[in-house]
Amino acid sequence: MAENIGCDAPVRLLIADDHPVVRDGLRGMFAGDPGFEVVAEAADGAEAVALAERLGPDVVLMDLRMPRLDGVSAIRAMAERRVPARVLVLTTYDTDSDVLPAVKAGATGYLLKDTARDELVRAVRAAARGESVLSPAVASRVLGQVRTPEREPLSPREIEVLGLVAAGSTNRESAARLFISEATVKTHLLHIYAKLGVKDRAAAVAVAYAKGLLRPPGS
Repeated sequence: MAENIGCDAPVRLLIADDHPVVRDGLRGMFAGDPGFEVVAEAADGAEAVALAERLGPDVVLMDLRMPRLDGVSAIRAMAERRVPARVLVLTTYDTDSDVLPAVKAGATGYLLKDTARDELVRAVRAAARGESVLSPAVASRVLGQVRTPEREPLSPREIEVLGLVAAGSTNRESAARLFISEATVKTHLLHIYAKLGVKDRAAAVAVAYAKGLLRPPGS
């Protein structure tokens, strides 16, 4: 599972895209790298949810426009079923109507299909660690969404909690790091969601990066 990846363990990847040529290209890209294991492919969102639930990949590389069940609906379904895999959206669409629902549904990252191979590989590794990854165009969309009248600012402790979440820590791990209870961590997260106007962890991290409340790793 995504939270238990060892330093040397390959990232287990599920590829979900309705175009066979795209799936073939992505499979060839990752299958040739010992740092990855492509565990399955899905041609639509419903198949992606079923496979993710059954196989437990670390990362699902998810297209948005697919038959039977679209990518955003698939992300929501995975969240409802508590599938622990991280979802990295890989699509050609970067409009507000595509980006924001995907992030709010729980996508860990959002990249466009013109992303360079090396960047995509780094992004999948980052997603497996629980880090949010946004392409520059997508980050601009998120930034535009948060340029609204300022809500109550996050407290230093809330920023500390959100920083641990961005690094991939679970509520229990965050509680241990901060010497507080898991219930207190959950309360902080609820306050963070309300202040940032989001509904989940991934969206909170994405908005925090866009607002400059957190600094991306390596920056």
